[in-house]
Amino acid sequence: MPQGEYVAARSHGSLAMSAGMTPRVDGELVVVGRVGEEVTIDEASRAAGLAAGNALAALAAELGGLHRIDTCLRMTVYIACGADFTSHSAVADGASVEILNRLGIGYLPSRAAVGVTSLPGGSPVEVELTVAVRV
Repeated sequence: MPQGEYVAARSHGSLAMSAGMTPRVDGELVVVGRVGEEVTIDEASRAAGLAAGNALAALAAELGGLHRIDTCLRMTVYIACGADFTSHSAVADGASVEILNRLGIGYLPSRAAVGVTSLPGGSPVEVELTVAVRV
């Protein structure tokens, strides 16, 4: 569920995009803090997997099921961390593994892992996903 005034996913033609998703279960963040400080890399990687799963769920709801995803095109993983943090890819791998486990290797998207100062609600990660839709 959106935590503000926006939709969780939107499709148009052969594309669909999720909003930025955080590691929430039943609307509650399950991990809070900055990676490399209060949150370990392993915890953040698992959180990124949960956030990616939430992005897939939002897209499935928008499209009428995961079977409508032709392939994943692009994923951005935002990581709340300090200026000296450099293990962005290790955190983002958790999101990639979730896509791999749920959809298969042919669905892995291109990816960016971006360090930021803070994220909504104190989340350590936020994942957004763009997919091609089967028409």
